[in-house]
Amino acid sequence: MLYLIVKFVHVVLAIVALGSNLTYGVWFVRAQAHPESAETIVRGIKFIDDRIANPAYGLLLVTGLLEAYIGGYGMGTKWIDMALGLYVILVIVAVTLYSPTLKKQIAAVAAGGVESPEARTLASRGTAVGIALGVIALGIVFLMVVKPT
Repeated sequence: MLYLIVKFVHVVLAIVALGSNLTYGVWFVRAQAHPESAETIVRGIKFIDDRIANPAYGLLLVTGLLEAYIGGYGMGTKWIDMALGLYVILVIVAVTLYSPTLKKQIAAVAAGGVESPEARTLASRGTAVGIALGVIALGIVFLMVVKPT
């Protein structure tokens, strides 16, 4: 029963983390359409990232490792090792590229608006990195669901 509870929490965290991230594109489009509110919208994305998505990703690691332990899966299980490798890459890319880009984007929008050259460059970079992170996250989801051997 404990395994199923941990698995349930793990799945809910995955929905919260990835679901939050998937909304960012919509919010960025809204910022473009409403330049007068763009700074507030981009700050809102940063808030969701820092306070909802990222903590959920952190707890995903904890619940995933707990699930593996309770379920009797050892390190060395191919799909778990692959997912953990992707998770490490995801965290590194998020911490070194995505979060700093988003922080700079907020400053650029505040200083010159969404149409400023710096804001546009940062938006393009953020979109590219965000897509890469989404692909990595979906790769992890695939491994967790399919469990290839």
